[in-house]
Amino acid sequence: MRNLAAELLVLRKRTSSWVLLGVWVLLSLLFSHVLPYITYSGGGGGEFQTPLSALLPAGLAANLLGGFPFFGGVFALMLGVLTVGSDYGWDTLKTLLTQRSGRFQVLGAKLAALGVGLVPFVLVIFIGGAVASLLIASAENAAVEWPSAWELIRALGAAWLILASWAAFGVMLAVLSRGTALAIGLGILYTLVIEGLLSALATQVSWLEALVQYSIRANAYSLVSTLGVGSEALSGNGPGAFSGPFVDGGQAILVLGAYVVGFLGLSAVVFRSRDIA
Repeated sequence: MRNLAAELLVLRKRTSSWVLLGVWVLLSLLFSHVLPYITYSGGGGGEFQTPLSALLPAGLAANLLGGFPFFGGVFALMLGVLTVGSDYGWDTLKTLLTQRSGRFQVLGAKLAALGVGLVPFVLVIFIGGAVASLLIASAENAAVEWPSAWELIRALGAAWLILASWAAFGVMLAVLSRGTALAIGLGILYTLVIEGLLSALATQVSWLEALVQYSIRANAYSLVSTLGVGSEALSGNGPGAFSGPFVDGGQAILVLGAYVVGFLGLSAVVFRSRDIA
């Protein structure tokens, strides 16, 4: 518990964590409510007009969840890298291992702190989205109807699991590369290029489609799809656009959970067995 408290304090005081959270919140609100409302009100100048129902409190969960598999995943990946990789870059890992418990305890405390640290990345988005949707409903004199408690709980849990899978991937990259710069570069390259290209080609190559069904991207998008995010919204999601293949929600949960366990398990094995220097 003492190790966990110390790591939570470090994570809370780390400027990079607050910067990531702030940028993530601003971009999420911009693309989930601000810009869609501008297109709804006719200020965008384009042909597409966002339906008002998507911006009201009743559509809060579906409106926000679409940004977690890709955009939120990138921020979670960087947070995972920084949580572990920063100690390599600052050359403080040796000090941590000599002043505290064994390697597993040190890494376990960092991972537990990371899991707790992802909670604000979910809650603040939903709180900000709720406020924005309430303001839009007030401006349009629309009825205010909130999603059920069960719907919100499922949405919050799915959002956290998606971020956790990407954060675990970032932890693994940081441990394998012993730093932050290369890990973030490889992570973003994989997120933007590799999984994006594989998903785009999956509809043309049958065996590739079977492979993509077990990727983080496909299972994350499938999970939010089962919770009400429409396929049209996902296919028009900019650089994070996804049009399939989709899997059922049960498989999505199992695959994402397996990625979390697998990434962190490999990280622990390498962290335990390899020299720090």
